[in-house]
Amino acid sequence: MATTDVRSVDEYIAAQPRNVRAVLRRVRSIIRKAVPAAAETISYQIPTWKVEQGAFLCLGGWKQHYSLYPASDALVAAFKGALTPYRVSKGTLRFPLSEPVPAKLIERIAKFQAREVASGAKAKRALRKKGR
Repeated sequence: MATTDVRSVDEYIAAQPRNVRAVLRRVRSIIRKAVPAAAETISYQIPTWKVEQGAFLCLGGWKQHYSLYPASDALVAAFKGALTPYRVSKGTLRFPLSEPVPAKLIERIAKFQAREVASGAKAKRALRKKGR
């Protein structure tokens, strides 16, 4: 992953090696179509997508793979069988650059994560109201 200070997702992708750029563009497109209301930003120097309630997905490019973050226990459990071919560890999903982008899986993950963040925010608001 490039370690430069980037200010946009376009800059981040442009800073990656040529073989990584096309894959990151494809994954970005999938996420944007899956959750069209999401805002793109850079957080922790990587592309991040947010809904009103908060960040739901981040994307990182590496030499041999690209990663999606965070991979919560709920996400891993919900997609257990579908994630079997990929490396899952410490909140990270790793997809090899040498394999085709699993578009449908990434679309489902993006939608799932956006729902999780939205429902988590609703649950927090309900707890705060209950505690008053």
